[in-house]
Amino acid sequence: MPGPKASAIREQTPDEIRLRLTELREELFNLRFRNSMKQLDNPLKIREGRREIARLLTVLAEKERAQAKA
Repeated sequence: MPGPKASAIREQTPDEIRLRLTELREELFNLRFRNSMKQLDNPLKIREGRREIARLLTVLAEKERAQAKA
């Protein structure tokens, strides 16, 4: 279940990216909690979630820098 690529994320608006970030952070919290209780089927979902958050933050920073220059 890899997340979307950076090119697909760049097509989204900054508000959509921020909304997705809040959803992913909440999901990541739940995954960590379930992992600590040994109820998580696939612990690799935690890594995938962290990486998707990083992708979103990177693209969001790019958009904010581009907007600041304009």
